[in-house]
Amino acid sequence: MTTQPPFTVQRLSWLRWSCTTALGLSVWCAGAALAFDAQGHRGARGLAPENTLAGIEQALSIGVTTLEFDVVLSAEGVPVVSHDTTPNPDITRDASGKWLQSRGKPFNQLSLEQIASLDVGRINPSSRYARDFQNQAPQDGERIPTLASLFERVKRLGAGHVRFNIELKMDPRRLNESPEPDAFVRAVMAVINSHGMGSRTTLQSFDWRVLKAGQTLAPGMPLSFLSAQLPRFNTLADGEWTSGLKLADFTDAPTMVAAAGGKLWSPHFNDLSQTTLTRARALNLRVIPWTVNETSDMARLIDWGVDGLITDYPDRLRTVMQERGMVLPPSVVATNSSTARLALPAQRPEPVPFGVAPDLR
Repeated sequence: MTTQPPFTVQRLSWLRWSCTTALGLSVWCAGAALAFDAQGHRGARGLAPENTLAGIEQALSIGVTTLEFDVVLSAEGVPVVSHDTTPNPDITRDASGKWLQSRGKPFNQLSLEQIASLDVGRINPSSRYARDFQNQAPQDGERIPTLASLFERVKRLGAGHVRFNIELKMDPRRLNESPEPDAFVRAVMAVINSHGMGSRTTLQSFDWRVLKAGQTLAPGMPLSFLSAQLPRFNTLADGEWTSGLKLADFTDAPTMVAAAGGKLWSPHFNDLSQTTLTRARALNLRVIPWTVNETSDMARLIDWGVDGLITDYPDRLRTVMQERGMVLPPSVVATNSSTARLALPAQRPEPVPFGVAPDLR
């Protein structure tokens, strides 16, 4: 028997008013009534090369509410789209077409010209990564895009409805590979504002020092507090990832997020239970788990009442949503020209009732 969702799934609608940040930049402070948020992880990693323009276009053609991807800074301080702080040998070939044999220099020591020479259009077939993502279609010649070029491509495609969930990639265990949190936020916010994307963007990070900087430098920007409580990756235990906060000092993870000033919590999906979700609701947190790839897990979490899901397979998520009569985000259908058009479902289900989500900061 299917358990009915205990919470209202919310329809997309942003109420905006202008704010000025500590940077003197204009963003939107948002009181949000949000729909269920279908997020394409690194674009659509299960189907197309991750964090590439091809992957972004794949996610848009399927139809997502939000594009989720990661950024680091180049040696010049320019935000570029990469999950790793160094080029990943599993997905990276050099200018001669040879697979990288090691991690090598971090991106913050590589120029934009050096970064542009790397091919990230397919997975190394000898890697475990290739076995994990056997359905990913290669796109040889795909390069690591800048954040600015990603925004420009989305604008060119006419995908004015889509939001961006940008993970600022830092590792407190490798400080030489990451910028200072304030500098990172400033660099990313400068690109967001110059492209007019402040009203459509959320910043997220496992390193809560970045989010603390975001609270000061961009107070109107929604922030997502990422967490993991896995055997080999626990970001809540010792304070290293969480700006000194330790889970042992709090009742549970939602309480810890709320104490850090969070309004949006993004845990690993296996760390979430109905009990912790209920606790998060009591603390006025929105909850969007990562990275959910099996339809059975998608269905269970939707029925529990999460606010959205991050997935490598947005096509699977749309199927589960459609089975539940949920409103589907439009897809962006490419044409023969450089533009695209929106395609709505042939038969749209009736919208679910409105619900007002807490103010996101």
